[in-house]
Amino acid sequence: MMMQQRSETRKTEINASSMADIAFLLLIFFLVTTTIDSDKGLTVRLPVMPDGPAIEADVNKRNVLNILVNSKDALMLNNQPIEQSELRALATTFITNPLQESNKPLSPQKAIISLKNDEGTTYQMYLTVHNEIKAVYNQLWNGAAQKQYGQNYDRLNNKQRAEVKALYPYRISEAEPDAE
Repeated sequence: MMMQQRSETRKTEINASSMADIAFLLLIFFLVTTTIDSDKGLTVRLPVMPDGPAIEADVNKRNVLNILVNSKDALMLNNQPIEQSELRALATTFITNPLQESNKPLSPQKAIISLKNDEGTTYQMYLTVHNEIKAVYNQLWNGAAQKQYGQNYDRLNNKQRAEVKALYPYRISEAEPDAE
Protein backbone atom coordinates (compact mmCIF):
# COMPACT_ATOMS: atom_id res chain seq x y z
CA MET A 1 0.00 0.00 0.00
CA MET A 2 1.23 3.25 -0.96
CA MET A 3 0.90 6.11 1.31
CA GLN A 4 -0.36 9.22 -0.08
CA GLN A 5 1.41 12.23 1.11
CA ARG A 6 -0.60 15.20 1.72
CA SER A 7 0.96 18.32 0.61
CA GLU A 8 -0.06 21.12 2.75
CA THR A 9 -0.16 24.35 0.92
CA ARG A 10 0.21 27.39 2.94
CA LYS A 11 -1.34 30.54 1.82
CA THR A 12 0.85 33.57 2.18
CA GLU A 13 -1.07 36.57 3.33
CA ILE A 14 -0.02 40.13 3.91
CA ASN A 15 -1.49 41.74 6.91
CA ALA A 16 -3.30 44.75 5.45
CA SER A 17 -4.92 45.95 8.60
CA SER A 18 -2.60 48.92 8.95
CA MET A 19 -2.60 49.87 5.23
CA ALA A 20 -5.57 52.17 5.66
CA ASP A 21 -3.79 53.93 8.50
CA ILE A 22 -0.65 54.41 6.43
CA ALA A 23 -2.62 55.72 3.44
CA PHE A 24 -4.47 58.15 5.70
CA LEU A 25 -1.20 59.39 7.23
CA LEU A 26 0.31 59.89 3.77
CA LEU A 27 -2.77 61.81 2.65
CA ILE A 28 -2.55 64.09 5.68
CA PHE A 29 1.19 64.59 5.09
CA PHE A 30 0.69 65.66 1.47
CA LEU A 31 -2.22 67.95 2.34
CA VAL A 32 -0.16 69.71 5.00
CA THR A 33 3.05 70.07 2.98
CA THR A 34 1.57 71.05 -0.39
CA THR A 35 1.07 74.71 -1.22
CA ILE A 36 -1.64 75.76 -3.61
CA ASP A 37 -1.13 78.90 -5.65
CA SER A 38 -4.12 81.15 -5.87
CA ASP A 39 -4.82 84.12 -8.11
CA LYS A 40 -4.24 87.33 -6.26
CA GLY A 41 -6.14 89.48 -8.76
CA LEU A 42 -5.28 93.07 -9.54
CA THR A 43 -3.99 95.43 -6.91
CA VAL A 44 -6.06 98.50 -7.55
CA ARG A 45 -6.65 101.07 -4.87
CA LEU A 46 -10.20 102.34 -5.08
CA PRO A 47 -11.04 105.88 -4.02
CA VAL A 48 -12.84 106.45 -0.75
CA MET A 49 -16.63 106.56 -1.10
CA PRO A 50 -17.77 110.12 -0.41
CA ASP A 51 -20.47 110.81 2.15
CA GLY A 52 -23.76 112.02 0.74
CA PRO A 53 -25.04 111.89 -2.83
CA ALA A 54 -22.65 111.25 -5.67
CA ILE A 55 -21.52 114.33 -7.54
CA GLU A 56 -21.19 114.02 -11.28
CA ALA A 57 -17.90 115.40 -12.50
CA ASP A 58 -18.01 117.69 -15.48
CA VAL A 59 -15.22 116.24 -17.61
CA ASN A 60 -14.30 117.65 -20.98
CA LYS A 61 -14.61 114.93 -23.64
CA ARG A 62 -11.18 115.80 -25.01
CA ASN A 63 -9.64 114.65 -21.72
CA VAL A 64 -11.10 111.12 -21.89
CA LEU A 65 -9.68 108.23 -23.88
CA ASN A 66 -12.45 105.62 -24.20
CA ILE A 67 -11.24 102.04 -24.50
CA LEU A 68 -13.88 99.39 -25.15
CA VAL A 69 -13.19 95.66 -25.15
CA ASN A 70 -16.09 93.71 -26.63
CA SER A 71 -17.14 90.12 -26.01
CA LYS A 72 -14.90 88.93 -28.85
CA ASP A 73 -11.86 90.60 -27.23
CA ALA A 74 -11.67 93.23 -29.97
CA LEU A 75 -10.48 96.70 -28.96
CA MET A 76 -12.06 100.01 -29.83
CA LEU A 77 -10.44 103.32 -29.01
CA ASN A 78 -12.83 106.30 -29.12
CA ASN A 79 -15.22 104.20 -31.26
CA GLN A 80 -12.48 103.25 -33.75
CA PRO A 81 -11.30 99.61 -33.97
CA ILE A 82 -7.61 99.14 -33.22
CA GLU A 83 -5.19 96.28 -32.84
CA GLN A 84 -3.87 95.33 -29.43
CA SER A 85 -0.32 96.17 -30.59
CA GLU A 86 -1.36 99.80 -31.24
CA LEU A 87 -2.80 100.46 -27.78
CA ARG A 88 0.40 101.47 -25.98
CA ALA A 89 1.52 103.99 -28.60
CA LEU A 90 -1.96 105.51 -28.99
CA ALA A 91 -2.43 105.84 -25.22
CA THR A 92 1.00 107.47 -24.83
CA THR A 93 0.22 109.95 -27.60
CA PHE A 94 -3.15 110.72 -26.01
CA ILE A 95 -1.70 111.38 -22.55
CA THR A 96 1.28 113.47 -23.69
CA ASN A 97 -0.41 115.19 -26.66
CA PRO A 98 2.92 116.21 -28.21
CA LEU A 99 1.28 118.01 -31.17
CA GLN A 100 -1.23 119.87 -28.95
CA GLU A 101 -4.19 118.46 -30.89
CA SER A 102 -7.64 119.83 -30.04
CA ASN A 103 -9.15 116.37 -29.46
CA LYS A 104 -6.60 115.44 -26.77
CA PRO A 105 -6.01 116.83 -23.25
CA LEU A 106 -4.19 120.11 -22.77
CA SER A 107 -1.95 118.51 -20.15
CA PRO A 108 -1.19 114.98 -18.89
CA GLN A 109 -2.71 115.92 -15.52
CA LYS A 110 -6.14 116.15 -17.15
CA ALA A 111 -5.93 112.87 -19.10
CA ILE A 112 -8.35 110.13 -18.06
CA ILE A 113 -8.45 106.63 -19.50
CA SER A 114 -11.90 105.08 -19.42
CA LEU A 115 -11.96 101.30 -19.74
CA LYS A 116 -15.18 99.47 -20.47
CA ASN A 117 -15.57 95.72 -20.98
CA ASP A 118 -18.43 93.54 -22.14
CA GLU A 119 -19.42 90.68 -19.86
CA GLY A 120 -18.03 88.28 -22.46
CA THR A 121 -14.54 89.79 -22.36
CA THR A 122 -12.00 87.19 -21.32
CA TYR A 123 -10.01 87.69 -18.16
CA GLN A 124 -6.79 87.36 -20.17
CA MET A 125 -7.77 90.26 -22.45
CA TYR A 126 -8.85 92.35 -19.46
CA LEU A 127 -5.42 91.83 -17.87
CA THR A 128 -3.63 92.50 -21.15
CA VAL A 129 -5.33 95.88 -21.56
CA HIS A 130 -4.63 96.79 -17.93
CA ASN A 131 -0.98 95.79 -18.35
CA GLU A 132 -0.66 97.92 -21.48
CA ILE A 133 -2.11 100.96 -19.72
CA LYS A 134 0.16 100.42 -16.72
CA ALA A 135 3.14 100.01 -19.06
CA VAL A 136 2.33 103.39 -20.64
CA TYR A 137 2.43 105.08 -17.24
CA ASN A 138 5.58 103.21 -16.20
CA GLN A 139 7.27 104.40 -19.38
CA LEU A 140 6.15 107.99 -18.81
CA TRP A 141 7.25 107.90 -15.15
CA ASN A 142 10.66 106.47 -16.10
CA GLY A 143 11.13 109.13 -18.78
CA ALA A 144 10.23 111.95 -16.39
CA ALA A 145 12.48 110.50 -13.66
CA GLN A 146 15.39 110.28 -16.09
CA LYS A 147 14.81 113.85 -17.26
CA GLN A 148 14.44 115.37 -13.76
CA TYR A 149 16.70 113.20 -11.60
CA GLY A 150 18.90 111.25 -14.02
CA GLN A 151 17.75 107.84 -12.76
CA ASN A 152 14.94 105.34 -13.18
CA TYR A 153 11.64 105.82 -11.38
CA ASP A 154 12.09 102.75 -9.18
CA ARG A 155 15.32 104.20 -7.73
CA LEU A 156 13.68 107.46 -6.60
CA ASN A 157 12.72 108.23 -3.02
CA ASN A 158 9.05 108.68 -2.08
CA LYS A 159 9.09 112.48 -2.44
CA GLN A 160 10.64 112.30 -5.90
CA ARG A 161 8.17 109.60 -6.97
CA ALA A 162 5.26 111.78 -5.85
CA GLU A 163 6.63 114.67 -7.94
CA VAL A 164 6.95 112.45 -11.01
CA LYS A 165 3.47 110.99 -10.50
CA ALA A 166 2.09 114.52 -10.23
CA LEU A 167 3.33 115.12 -13.79
CA TYR A 168 1.59 111.97 -15.07
CA PRO A 169 -1.17 110.98 -12.60
CA TYR A 170 -2.53 107.47 -13.06
CA ARG A 171 -6.18 108.20 -13.76
CA ILE A 172 -8.18 105.24 -15.01
CA SER A 173 -11.94 104.88 -14.84
CA GLU A 174 -13.62 101.50 -15.17
CA ALA A 175 -17.18 101.50 -16.37
CA GLU A 176 -19.68 98.74 -15.63
CA PRO A 177 -19.58 95.93 -18.20
CA ASP A 178 -22.38 95.72 -20.73
CA ALA A 179 -24.63 92.68 -20.68
CA GLU A 180 -24.75 90.71 -23.89
